Amino acid sequence: MLNFIKQIGLILLFALLSSSGSVLVANEAENGNAGIPQQNQRVRGKIQDAMGPIAGASVAIKGTTIGTISDIDGNFSLEISNGQTIQISFIGYTTQEIRYTGQSSINVTLVEDTKVIEEVVVTALGIKREKKALGYATQELKGDALIEARENNLANALSGKVSGLQVVRSSNGPGGSSKIVLRGNSSLTGSNQPLIVIDGVPMDNFTGGVADVWGNEGPDMGNGLGDINPEDIESMNVLKGASAAALYGSRAGNGVILITTKSGRKQTGLGITVNAGVSTESIFLKPELQNNFGQGSTNIYDVKSRASWGPLADGSQTVERWDGQSAPLKTFDNIGNYFNTGTSFNEGISFQQSFEGTSVFASINRSDDKSIVPGAELDKTSLNLRGTTEFGSKKQWKLDGKVNYINNNAKNRPIQGINQSNAFSTIYLLPRSLDITLLERSVNEDGKMIWWDTEQTPQENPYWVSKYRTNQDTRNRLLGSMSLSYQITDWWGLELRGGTDYYTTTTTGKLYAGGNVRPKGYYSEASETFFENNYSFLSTFKKDNLIDKFGGFITVGGNLMTQNRKKMSINTGDLLIPNLFSINNSVDKMSVSVDASEVRRKMNSLYGSLQMNWDGWLFMDVTGRNDWSSTMSKENRSYFYPSVSLSAVISDMIDKNGGSMPEWLTFTKVRASYAEVGNDLDPYQLYTVYTMGKDPNGNPTAAPGSTLYDPTVRSELIKSWEAGVDLKFFNNRLGIDAAWYKSNATRQLFNLPMDPFSGYSDRKINAGNIQNSGVELMLYGGILQNPKGLNWDMTVNASLNRNKIIDLYEGVNEYGLRTFDDVKIVARTGSYYGDIYGKKFQRVETGEHAGKVIVDAQGLPLLTSDQYELGNQQPDFLLGITNSFSYKNISLSFLIDARIGGEIFSATTANLYRMGNAAGTVANGKRDEFVVPNTVIANSDGSYTANNKSTTQQLYWERVAGSGNVGLGEAFTYDATNIRLRNITIGYDFDKKLLSKTALQRLRLSLTANNVWMIKYHLEGIDPESVTATNTNATGFEYGAAPTSRTFTFNVTVGF
Repeated sequence: MLNFIKQIGLILLFALLSSSGSVLVANEAENGNAGIPQQNQRVRGKIQDAMGPIAGASVAIKGTTIGTISDIDGNFSLEISNGQTIQISFIGYTTQEIRYTGQSSINVTLVEDTKVIEEVVVTALGIKREKKALGYATQELKGDALIEARENNLANALSGKVSGLQVVRSSNGPGGSSKIVLRGNSSLTGSNQPLIVIDGVPMDNFTGGVADVWGNEGPDMGNGLGDINPEDIESMNVLKGASAAALYGSRAGNGVILITTKSGRKQTGLGITVNAGVSTESIFLKPELQNNFGQGSTNIYDVKSRASWGPLADGSQTVERWDGQSAPLKTFDNIGNYFNTGTSFNEGISFQQSFEGTSVFASINRSDDKSIVPGAELDKTSLNLRGTTEFGSKKQWKLDGKVNYINNNAKNRPIQGINQSNAFSTIYLLPRSLDITLLERSVNEDGKMIWWDTEQTPQENPYWVSKYRTNQDTRNRLLGSMSLSYQITDWWGLELRGGTDYYTTTTTGKLYAGGNVRPKGYYSEASETFFENNYSFLSTFKKDNLIDKFGGFITVGGNLMTQNRKKMSINTGDLLIPNLFSINNSVDKMSVSVDASEVRRKMNSLYGSLQMNWDGWLFMDVTGRNDWSSTMSKENRSYFYPSVSLSAVISDMIDKNGGSMPEWLTFTKVRASYAEVGNDLDPYQLYTVYTMGKDPNGNPTAAPGSTLYDPTVRSELIKSWEAGVDLKFFNNRLGIDAAWYKSNATRQLFNLPMDPFSGYSDRKINAGNIQNSGVELMLYGGILQNPKGLNWDMTVNASLNRNKIIDLYEGVNEYGLRTFDDVKIVARTGSYYGDIYGKKFQRVETGEHAGKVIVDAQGLPLLTSDQYELGNQQPDFLLGITNSFSYKNISLSFLIDARIGGEIFSATTANLYRMGNAAGTVANGKRDEFVVPNTVIANSDGSYTANNKSTTQQLYWERVAGSGNVGLGEAFTYDATNIRLRNITIGYDFDKKLLSKTALQRLRLSLTANNVWMIKYHLEGIDPESVTATNTNATGFEYGAAPTSRTFTFNVTVGF
């Protein structure tokens, strides 16, 4: 990384006046001029570090504005008088002062300052800058913090580690998808995910969750970020606000995450590192089920019933099972009996080394994951190669190339949603006295699926699904980049870069004959090919002390982006010959369905930035970017996005002007910014397109689209304000980074319904205003610091966001995000993004009985016919607390992750109550009749009388949970607050002295546990993180979602 800093140094000279430290000085000239009278003399020298010359280091005479910088070879020349002091500084190294006493040359070896290195961050376009100069909020994570999380999906490793960042998880088997949201949702129809940029090249972070959260559209295909190997990451920087991300223009509406991969550093020994880990996976939380009553209704056993309202299942009663056998009536742990203990094996080897300006990093990683879900597997292989080299007479050229190949092979990704093939909901809802293991054989002698219930709406045997309803997919992905930079002068540099993200995904689906949903079976194939190519240039002009204490730098650049996505799928319909899986094996050629699409997108961009500083403590940044997007009309294709930010390091200002700060206050900085960014429209959403098909006779047809073209439509526009303060105390042992922000996302893009007689179903419009405002706080402290004893570091990330709908459209007060049956999640004018609406209990509105539930003559509650607000899916507050301890060679860290507030509707829980499976249907082991508490009966004269009519548990829950398809909204909307011990890691590093007698440079053993302990939550055995799908903005709904899992990982790291 230091080699890289050397070259970037010519771009970052505004930070040349950094803090003091130590240096090794070798005086190579005679020191016999001490007696010469005071006069200017020329001193020459060379600045280097342990790896070679440093270009761009500052050499200044203390107390003056006189100075210079080192050239490509680290050489410098300066006129100076005896007795004056030379200050030598460079970002990432400790600054030193050398008193001049007549030396003719000074050779300096700078020493790395780890504290300063941490204050240099990667910003937009890959430019490294001192964090103190930034006028906006960013947060950096080192690669080690991501590795230690031992999460299969890189996105999940961010939970609790970045203030203002929320990870929405699907928890759906191997390779399940996760969604990242920064500072709330800014779009009604967009994904609301940040742009991911790896080594300067954007990547497609698709979210392949269930296409329709309410239905059956296939398995969860994971998300793009899950393809990245955490072992290859050097650092990750989260650009939260619009100002931080403004140089990405219309792609920056939801923030940007910059990932820098390892490029090779000087290593002792061979530079080879081997990692090997093994993980076990088990269910973290299971639905709370009753274990007292068996199959049947009204306390009577019924072998054909799907419910558990039957008699006591204590083994005292012998009944005839569904298979004709007699057995004692008792309950079974079907969840525990069906799901496996998952295992995962991860092996990797990497090589990195640096020598004379050339650095190489290479790695190969393999993981084999067998899920808790029977038959579900994911194998992933990652190959990564990156090399950098400096060349030319003065090493003014630098070439950086990288290629990363990823191969994923998945089998039997679990199916979710409302579906007969959803193993999770099927097992949850089995009668409590039915033993799932009796169905493990799954196929009888005739090749038919074995299932206990053949008379009601078809359901599929979960064991049969895992063997005979199979899906398989393969994804091959290539991430590549190449950059060439040339340092034209000591103040002017140029960089050219090209990069690609290319992947193909092929899927096959096989349904064998003998099932009860589609007895003849079917076969399907699908493929998707995506690529995005980016070509950019960046020119940087930098000069400090240009006029007195004024300095700065200018960057100008441009980017050409092309994007293409092709999809094709084909389905046979019913098979003619059972279990012959061929596209040509269809009962009816007319029933073969073929879908194909291709979308293309281009965006051309020009951008520039002006960074100014005064005396190293006052900084101002002005940026501008103009995008030309192919998705918009020619009349509205061009968009300009400006930003301005200001920061002032008050502590440096006081110090440079002769003052002093209190000893306990080390650093003080204030900042403010304003920016405009956008959200572009997806391709072909504005223009009229044609759909190709065929008529009943097989003749080709073409039909125009149903969206009215409107050339005035523009991209979404987000205006953002931000202010913050950074404070450090007690010699940097305690720090506070606080930020306030407010953004307004206007010109929302959504479809407005039209009169059907117009010939169009809707038209695309710009309307609406979505506001996000909040506060973020990051606290960090070195509580105990003892190099030879106990060390304790703590980091706290906290955030509060309010995601409000200011306006939608004239006459439109509500926009539906998702609706199913009696429950819907909406954006409503004057309220907050993601309100949950549903039916409620009828209640008395006024008088002495106000608030009490009204019941009918049977003593059962009455329900409203209208929908009311039940809550909101957004958390009120996010909190992550990381504690890290070390004692000699032992380390321990743990993360407490909390989501406070917000609600989630659980249709799974509603169905458990409806079927009599939920633990809440039993009180003290019994199901006695009861009077519904706090209820009244309505009298004919409008008055109310206290209810004393008793009812049964079955009648009550069939009324409350049997309303519609998912039950009464009010009864099954829960507080989504949850506090958990997310992660704990303990490690041991073998002493280097012990290893010195071996070929090993490093040996580390570690044990990591994820989802260790749910400290507090409110649902009944359903994890609030178990959302049904991640590729929707309606994340406050759960139905048949996979249970979350707990993992234990043992890992060995060996360095040679």
